[in-house]
Amino acid sequence: MLFQSNSICPVCQTPGQYWCTAQDWEYRSTNDIYTYLRCPACYTLFIKEADVASLSTIYPPHYYSFSGRSASIVFKWKDAWDRRYFRMLLKKIDAPLLAVLDIGGGTGDVLDTLKTADKRIGYTEIIDIDTNARIAAEKKGHVYTQTAIEAYTTERKFDVILLLNILEHIANPAQIIEKAGRLLKKGGLIIIKTPNADSLDARLFRHHYWGGLHCPRHWILFSEQSFRRMIHSSALTADKIKFTQGAPFWTYSILQLFRKNDTRIKKKPLIDHFLFAPISVLFALFDFCRSFFSKTSQMFIILRN
Repeated sequence: MLFQSNSICPVCQTPGQYWCTAQDWEYRSTNDIYTYLRCPACYTLFIKEADVASLSTIYPPHYYSFSGRSASIVFKWKDAWDRRYFRMLLKKIDAPLLAVLDIGGGTGDVLDTLKTADKRIGYTEIIDIDTNARIAAEKKGHVYTQTAIEAYTTERKFDVILLLNILEHIANPAQIIEKAGRLLKKGGLIIIKTPNADSLDARLFRHHYWGGLHCPRHWILFSEQSFRRMIHSSALTADKIKFTQGAPFWTYSILQLFRKNDTRIKKKPLIDHFLFAPISVLFALFDFCRSFFSKTSQMFIILRN
């Protein structure tokens, strides 16, 4: 495979220090071993070998965001929680009709949730790279632009732009945030969800496998400090940074500990393991309880122009 190797922090340009090595234990798309470095200045965690030439390999057809919404009770609970959160956020936008762009939105499940949260949403568009996701999204009425965000062009402006679990997959997140800012209407919101590398589970599973790495698909993972540093010179301001549950990261980490003794883990993606749902529920509750006094491993970030 072809790699883009870089040992310099993408946020502050400080040389990174070794943090761990990891493999794709979640989908087994490749047997390659990857190195993760941590910036000693701003605590950004980043992959040394970005798999820029092999996206179709490391994002297999059965990748979770390409395959649509799960019917499990865990995902139904998450959907209800997200709907409540989005309803609260969208109340801040004073407009009769809303246009929403979901960057990396897959089949459009989040947009479906958003439309049930606010009836003002009339236009919804997804930018993503998967053909099968396009078919599913268009059946649900979303406009689908099959391209990388770096190549996307439009004259349209949006009231809401979603960057949910996508910045960590991109080689230059600052460039994408700047582009999103240009696509945003005055008074609009950019809603970001991204892992927090400065978390308890990251430290506990560092030398085993921390699920937040989502190796080799997560290239850059921020701390609150490094994210604020990245947007410091932009025209956008962080209206709010909220820490939320990172149950999937706990679950991937724990299941991976038992991979040698559980043949089911070796045969299919970890997300399809029968214990994925119950472990996720347990750690969602755990993270919720400790979020009042501790930073959990996911950040919701709201940006305004």
